[in-house]
Amino acid sequence: MELPIENREITFLLADDHGIVRQGMALTINEIIPNAKIYQTSSLQQIVEEIQAKDIEIAIIDAHFPSGNSLHILPQIKSVNPDIKILIFSGLEEDLYALKYINAGANGYLSKLSEEEEVKKAIQSIVQQGEYLSVVVQNLLVQFANDPNAINPFSILTKRELQIAELYAEGYGNLEIANHLDIKQNTVSTIKKNIFEKLKIENLVELIDLIKTHHKI
Repeated sequence: MELPIENREITFLLADDHGIVRQGMALTINEIIPNAKIYQTSSLQQIVEEIQAKDIEIAIIDAHFPSGNSLHILPQIKSVNPDIKILIFSGLEEDLYALKYINAGANGYLSKLSEEEEVKKAIQSIVQQGEYLSVVVQNLLVQFANDPNAINPFSILTKRELQIAELYAEGYGNLEIANHLDIKQNTVSTIKKNIFEKLKIENLVELIDLIKTHHKI
C-alpha cells in the first residue's frame, strides 16, 4: 500500500540562482512532505553533478541561470537518471516556453507568478502523478496536436537563419559560413545575433543542443 504523501521520504533538488526562491520552495515542500530530503544548488553546471552524486527523485529547476538556460541539460539529466521527475519553475512566459522545456524532458512547467496554492498543487501532482500540467500547458498541448510546429522553436526562423543555424551545428565558423553561402562575414554575424535573440539563447553550445533536441538537420 502506497504511503500518504505527507509520510513519504522523497529526495528533491532545488536549482535556482536566487536563494530566496529556493528557501521559499523548500518551506512549501516541507509543509507538504515533512520527511522530504532537500538538496540545493545555485549553479547550472552543478545540476547534473548533483543528480549523478545523489539519488534525486524530483528536481525543481529554474529555466534560466546567469550562465545560460537549463533547457540543454534536460536530456542529459534524463540520461543520467531516466526515472527522475523534473519540474521547471520559471519566470519566463509559460505560453512561450513551457512546451519547449517539456519537449526537452521536463515533466511539468510552473510559472513563478503562480499563487501559493498552485505551487502546492504542482508539487503534489509531480509527486503523485509524476507530472504537472497547468491549464495553460494543457491548452498548449491541444494547440500542438493541431499544429506540431508550435513546439518547434526553429519555426520562427527565416530560411536563411535556419540554414546558418544548421551550418553552425555542423561545426562551421563565421568565415566558413560566409564563404559557403557567398555572403559577407559581418552579415553572418548579424544573422547569428538575430538567431540568438529569437531563440532566447546565448551561445553556440545552446544552439547545438536546441538543434539536437528539436530539429533534425
